Amino acid sequence: MSTAEQTVECRQEPGVFAPVINRARCEGKEDCVRVCPYDVFEMRKLGDEERRAMSFLARLKATLRGNWQAFAVRAQDCRACGLCVAACPENAITLARAGAS
Repeated sequence: MSTAEQTVECRQEPGVFAPVINRARCEGKEDCVRVCPYDVFEMRKLGDEERRAMSFLARLKATLRGNWQAFAVRAQDCRACGLCVAACPENAITLARAGAS
């Protein structure tokens, strides 16, 4: 068992829940990246398709922040510990049952 697994009490097996990031709220502060013991998140710039899916105000906000946001690139490894939800200063992350619409 890794150090992260020893210090975090997780509620689920991997893949039951996945983090959902609200693009209109994420300000790319990287708190989720730092606290996640399972390396679920990474930071990157928004792509054109992701930007097109956002409202005008959300695109403007993202542009002012350099289009830098968190992405759950390994969402299947999430164990629903909730550290990312608690750490996000914008309340941009929720946990949803994987495969739920």
